[in-house]
Amino acid sequence: MVFSGITFLYVFLPIVLILYFVLPRRFQNLYILLSGLIFYAWGEPFYVFVLIFSTLIDYFIGLFMHKFDHNQALRRVALIVSIVMNFSLLGLFKYSSFVVGELNHFFGLEIGDPGLHLPIGISFYTFQTLSYTIDLYLRNIKVQKNPINFAAFVTLFPQIVAGPIVRYEHVAKELDERSQNLDMVYEGIVTFITGLGKKVLIANNIGALWSAIKIMPLDEMPLMTAWLGIFAFTFQIYFDFSGYSDMAIGLGKVLGFNFPQNFNYPYISKSISEFWQRWHITLGAWFKSYVYFPMGGNRKGTGRTVFNLAVVWLFTGIWHGASWNFILWGVLYGVVVIAEKLFLGKLLEKIPSVLRSCYTMLLVILGWVLFDTPDLPTAGGYIGVMFGFGEAGLIFDSMSLYYLTNYALIFIVCVMGSTDFIKRVGLKIESRSHALLGYSRVAAQSAVLLLTTAYLVDAGYNPFLYFNF
Repeated sequence: MVFSGITFLYVFLPIVLILYFVLPRRFQNLYILLSGLIFYAWGEPFYVFVLIFSTLIDYFIGLFMHKFDHNQALRRVALIVSIVMNFSLLGLFKYSSFVVGELNHFFGLEIGDPGLHLPIGISFYTFQTLSYTIDLYLRNIKVQKNPINFAAFVTLFPQIVAGPIVRYEHVAKELDERSQNLDMVYEGIVTFITGLGKKVLIANNIGALWSAIKIMPLDEMPLMTAWLGIFAFTFQIYFDFSGYSDMAIGLGKVLGFNFPQNFNYPYISKSISEFWQRWHITLGAWFKSYVYFPMGGNRKGTGRTVFNLAVVWLFTGIWHGASWNFILWGVLYGVVVIAEKLFLGKLLEKIPSVLRSCYTMLLVILGWVLFDTPDLPTAGGYIGVMFGFGEAGLIFDSMSLYYLTNYALIFIVCVMGSTDFIKRVGLKIESRSHALLGYSRVAAQSAVLLLTTAYLVDAGYNPFLYFNF
């Protein structure tokens, strides 16, 4: 977004929340709608109209389905229109340049690059509005006749640009009537500050190491430096994305909404299948509900299960970005998940837990190389350096040791924060004294807020990584 973190934290957000609680209940959804549009337009002054257009499409398609409730053929046509229109918008803005570039490359064409800027959060709000029309078609939900309530669902500003992916069924009741109390507001504030700390204090700082290393020439990079760099990104993307999710969930609670959990300590997983049950949970649930299960899931034999999983993971890679890196990234995890389902999972159960963790994290880290390098040759070259095939032929150099010593403390914080270590400590404190846990929590959150404020005062533009998706 174009506004700074300090502007958002101390200007936009307090004003929005104060006015929200001052307004009568009957005006709050309208206020959510307007504040969401202003929030989005602040960063995307033109593409806010794409958001509005997408919202209107699915609202009127929902009304159409309701009107012709007994005509299944017309309802099916309406669903197809919704799917085609939404994916056409997503394809136009997100994939058109990639497709044109590949056509030019493979067929010697000279089609001009559309050069369309990717609207922030289009992948997220497209999936959210699609969840409404698909669930309505399946009769899992009731139609939302109130245009303000439906638009408020789409434009909920806490999570509109980077998730979690909130399906209509998650908030249907709360859009019409929601309860708010001080306990919910307090929990929301604590969750928001936790996410803010993850992003500002951890993700930004460890991300600085990755930013420095990934621009180094591969032919000069020592093995240790390559590993330190990708370790840094591994933690950066977790604390960045889970931090945003926590902030969104926390603000949702303050407003009276219960958004679904999006992360559950994924780096303690013992398999890739478990990892993807813990990472970006709402995206995985979306693909299961609207792609995997409708195709038959695992109910039509092994061959069909393998095919269904392959399709889901291909789509997962494509969803994340328009490049061969993302496609290969999705295919990699698809192959591993299928292997774990067929035979590898049983083998993993027979080996020590620490080896299963190492296996999982190695594949996750290799996947992150694909995820944040510009092309396949660069990804391949970087992985080559990691495993001793770099042109420099060095294990480490003075800069490697400099990075290691200067980032050692933040790496320790990252390891502790990405596991359930702190949660287990909190449970032990609570078992001895509930009051002590409360005081400790308030002190910790106050310290985090003070530190993030100090950091944001001097910080530059630090967008969330998943704004790019």
